[in-house]
Amino acid sequence: MHHEHQASRMNRRAFLRNTAAAAMAAGVVGHSGRAFPARERLGVGVIGVGGRGNSHLQAMKHIQNKEGTVRITAVCDVYRPRLEKAAKAYDAKGYMDHRELLADPNVDIVCIATPDHHHGFQAIDAVRAGKDVYCEKPVTHWRQFELTKQLAREVKQSGRTFQCGTQGMSDAAWRQMSALVKDGIIGQPIHAEAGFFRVGDWGERGMPIDDPNAKPGPDLNWEAFLGDSPPRDFDVSRFFRWRMYEDYAGGPSTDLFPHILTPVVHIMGAKFPSVAVGTGGKFRYEEREVPDTFNMLVDYPEKFTIAILGTQGNDYQGTGHRGSGQRIPIVRGWDGSLTVQEEEIVFIPAHGSEKKEQRFPIEEGENLLHHFQNWIACCQNGSQDTWSPVDMAYHVQTAIIMAHLSLRESKVVKFDPAKEELVL
Repeated sequence: MHHEHQASRMNRRAFLRNTAAAAMAAGVVGHSGRAFPARERLGVGVIGVGGRGNSHLQAMKHIQNKEGTVRITAVCDVYRPRLEKAAKAYDAKGYMDHRELLADPNVDIVCIATPDHHHGFQAIDAVRAGKDVYCEKPVTHWRQFELTKQLAREVKQSGRTFQCGTQGMSDAAWRQMSALVKDGIIGQPIHAEAGFFRVGDWGERGMPIDDPNAKPGPDLNWEAFLGDSPPRDFDVSRFFRWRMYEDYAGGPSTDLFPHILTPVVHIMGAKFPSVAVGTGGKFRYEEREVPDTFNMLVDYPEKFTIAILGTQGNDYQGTGHRGSGQRIPIVRGWDGSLTVQEEEIVFIPAHGSEKKEQRFPIEEGENLLHHFQNWIACCQNGSQDTWSPVDMAYHVQTAIIMAHLSLRESKVVKFDPAKEELVL
């Protein structure tokens, strides 16, 4: 069955080549019925051009130059010096308001790389404007569960293509392991574990202050930055080092865990949890508001548990890792377990099982460029079946929000599937 699964998957590069050729030959019809003319490439708008947004721009520029399927047409940021630098570097039109970028007829698809609390609102605005969306993780802020639900609903109803920026889903290991679990190799799933470990506080290492003398005004829209977060007087650290603060981020649970929880959710076929607990806190870095150490245990109605552990106070991942700081998932079933060793997926039989150890070569590893290419191909093809679609992002974010609220409130958080609501 594993070989059948491999045979049924269209070679990614051939798929991209074929869809690109089809677009060049005859144009591609988008979800709204608007045709992308053969002479055009998909116009890309990037909302948020800080550190992560520039990674998006670099990837899009590479694809623009090497494949010709896209062209960078517009950029947006609430900080004018950053905006003007990106607009000049990529020969793009600059906007300080994302709604103006979305109204630009030369923008067909958008990348969102703003602070967490803007993701959901901007993605909804984008699909309403008829744009396909690549949205950085987490798809929403930890206090925005209802917005997360709305985002999933509106994306599905719009028919637009959505890719969450969990680029680890470009790693074929997770899709292969998912297929193996569906084929029954581990039997009934019962437990999965993974982790994310690194050294470094966002304030000290990860987020520089571009200009310590920056002030709100025509070149820095502080009100736009605040969005739906609590009103506060301008603070240069909050603006440039926003990942340190609870109003705009969540620490490891939201900054890091989407990268490792998403593959596990995919492998296990998990959807909404039944109950979640979170532990941790500020165990090393006192400057920040968000935790530096976070652990979550999540039970699912199908009777399995997912455990994700992590700290930013130590970067040792153990004997196996795949990706910077990431502890390789181990998924367990009644009949055995799956994990990764080097470039192979390994099946380890459970005690008393009649099954034998098996090894499966991994088809290809993680690659951010491939993650963008998968999204672009789906945009061209009118497909919502990306590697990290909105439903998966919704399920992952629900578990993360539940565990994060558990830590904050010192409560067990439950999920009501009938009402699709959190219960504290």
